[in-house]
Amino acid sequence: MSTAIPAAPLPSAKFSSRSEKARAVTRTFSSPSNQLRALEAVRPEVVVVSEDDAPPVSRAFRAAKRATDVVVAAAALVALAPLFAFVATLIKLTSRGPVFFAQWRVGKDAREFRFYKFRSMVSDADRKIAELRSWSDHQDSLTFKMKKDPRITRVGRVIRKLSIDELPQLWNVLRGDMSLVGPRPAVPGEVAHYTDHEWKRLAVAPGLTCLWQVGGRGDLAFDRQVALDLEYIRRRSWLLDLKLMLLTVPAVISGRGAY
Repeated sequence: MSTAIPAAPLPSAKFSSRSEKARAVTRTFSSPSNQLRALEAVRPEVVVVSEDDAPPVSRAFRAAKRATDVVVAAAALVALAPLFAFVATLIKLTSRGPVFFAQWRVGKDAREFRFYKFRSMVSDADRKIAELRSWSDHQDSLTFKMKKDPRITRVGRVIRKLSIDELPQLWNVLRGDMSLVGPRPAVPGEVAHYTDHEWKRLAVAPGLTCLWQVGGRGDLAFDRQVALDLEYIRRRSWLLDLKLMLLTVPAVISGRGAY
């Protein structure tokens, strides 16, 4: 469920673009705990895209997509329950902190939701990101990715490589926060810096997998990820979703770009 957050007070200057406004807001609210307030201050009520960028889809497609999400997510949660219990036990026995990692992420129309993963890092990982920023493999990018991230635990390295850490998001899919297929959800601090072009990827529900998840994952630069997300939005169909779900299996097994 989305949480409404009071809009943050902004500097009085006028801004020529949303990204310029975001930089001012981020300076005002530099603490990670206030990222949601920064996002609230710069987001539109609805992410507006042209029909060229996001052609209208039929009610039948929307119904089929939601039905597939519910059936597959519910079945997977039941079938994978023993794996969930095994992974939870390993995490609990090998590192301090909770089994699950919960974080605010940004979904359709820039609305926030609580996002879940198996914890694969030390419990204070978010507080250490600033000191590691200069080591990111995604330099000159909004996203932070580090192939040899020292915050990752021993168990975490394995479950990230196999994408097992992402499985709790099946609960997000069942709730309707996410879909099985769609752009991966970003954190508020990244979204607050989006250009108008990048905001277009928020026109649809985020997903567990997407075009760039099966074509390079973290190895792809952010601008390439955005281009593939917008391509998916233009081409989306139930058959494309099915194809991407099937392609996700060998992509996960290969481990390419997972770190």
